[in-house]
Order: sequence, then C-alpha cells, then structure tokens
Amino acid sequence: MTEIRDETFGGTFPFAPHYHAVNGFEMHYVDEGRGEPVVLLHGDPTWGYLWRAFIPPLARGHRCIVPDHMGMGKSGVPDTPYPYRLAHHIANLESLVVRLDLRDVTLIVHDWGGPVGLGVAARHPGRIKRLVLTNTWAFAPWPGGPLPRLLEIIRSDRGEKFVLERNGYLEPALLGTTHHPEHLTPAVLNAYRAPYPTPASRRALLCWSRDIPLGAADPSFDEMKRVERGLAQFAAIPVLLVWGMRDPVLGPDVLQMWHHIFPRAERLEIDDASHFLQEDAGDRVVGRIMQFLDTHP
Repeated sequence: MTEIRDETFGGTFPFAPHYHAVNGFEMHYVDEGRGEPVVLLHGDPTWGYLWRAFIPPLARGHRCIVPDHMGMGKSGVPDTPYPYRLAHHIANLESLVVRLDLRDVTLIVHDWGGPVGLGVAARHPGRIKRLVLTNTWAFAPWPGGPLPRLLEIIRSDRGEKFVLERNGYLEPALLGTTHHPEHLTPAVLNAYRAPYPTPASRRALLCWSRDIPLGAADPSFDEMKRVERGLAQFAAIPVLLVWGMRDPVLGPDVLQMWHHIFPRAERLEIDDASHFLQEDAGDRVVGRIMQFLDTHP
C-alpha cells in the first residue's frame, strides 16, 4: 500500500516501515526496540495498528515485530494466490520469521493471528519461548457459537458485493465487537479504514471470513487441524490467556478450551472488554503482558 507506506495517522503509528518480499508481494512489518523478540499478530479486519499502544512500552526491553498479513495494513495485495487461505498466511509469516532468524520468541496473537502464528510455531517450536493468547482460536471445526449475522452475509452469495463494493464489513465488525465503542474515535476508525479504499484492496477482508473452517469440507479445515495438533508442543512453556469476556464471537467457552489445553496458563479475564480488547482495555492488557514477561525471564 504505497500511498500509506509512510503514514503515521496523526502520530499514532510513528513506526518506520520495513518490508519483506515473500510469495509475490511486499509484507510490511514494524521492527522496534532491542532484546528478545515479541511478535504481535493481528487478525481480521484489523492490521498492525491494533497494537499501536503496545509497541512503545514493550520495545523498551524487547524487539517488537508487528507484521501486516497479506492484503492488509501496509502490506501488498497480490492477485495470486487468491483466494487467500490460512496456509498462505502461515507460509508468509514463516518466511519472515526465518529471514529475521527470530528465536526465544514471545508470540502474542489475536483473532486470526492465532491460527497463523500458532501454525508457524508448530513448525518451529524451538523458536518459541512464551505464548500470549488474546480472544483467538486454533481449532477445527469452529468452536464459537453461531456465526454472527455479519459473517453469514460475507459467506453468502452476496458477500462479495457487500465487502468489496459496499465496504460493509470493517466498521460494523469493529464497532459491533468493541465494548467501549467510544474508544474508536473518528481518527482511529480512519486509520483502520485507510488500507482499504477500493474494492480490490478489500480482498483479504472477504477471504478471512470465508476461510473459517466450519466443517471437514471447508478448504482450510485440514490446515487448522494441523495447527490444533501442534498445540501440545507448548504445554511446558509459559502461557498467558488474556480474554475480553463480552466477546460474542469467541466467548468464555473458547477460553475454557484453551485452559483445558494449557491448564498451567496464567489468565486475565476482562469483564468490560469484548473481542477487540486492545481497544477496550489496552493499558490493562499490555501491563499484564509486561508483568508476564518479567515473571518468566
């Protein structure tokens, strides 16, 4: 996204852009600070801007790597491979992790960032030192409740027009699953909208929702099962679960699934936060993460 490459959005995202050429596109990432790497992965329909308030405090003692997935944020929007699938995103992130030779990684994930990041972690368990899981999943079939109406629309025949032409997804998704929508000021919403000004730029927003594996016939079902099977490799490392308890998409039942897999995990349950807990309670979330890092040097 060359037109926003150097955009700081009123100084709220003042981080120098870095790019990695992978699979036919330029993958943007933030690289701030020094020390053990902390990799922060966004989901759908956000981009690295989700972590803007996390980067400065974490970068005081760590190297913060914040990529934008293919077709999102300041990353390129390739024509192929299309439609974008979970396996493509895993391969892209794996290429970046290997190129930067990241080791002793603290992996912090949200939403679709979970399947993508944990998919890479499962292939390179020796590189992972800690996990922080925030309102995410890595299970097939879909573990949450019934898909929200918004996602059902996207997965229907009229979804293409709804997302690509009408741009009907991003803003309702953000406002509908943030408990404190007043935190999403016009300036913040403009920053989230900025990468997606045209129908062609919104392809990733269409693909993520359509790629959620609800059953064995879905294209990414087998890939998600591979990610799920790899989770047991991390039973002995420090894990922190941070959850917005008012999430209508990935609710407390999914948190309990994670706790079953990682019974020794530390937990922070935030009662007044929804799916986008970074916007609802960012200070509390990053404060708990920093405490977690200090406790597990």
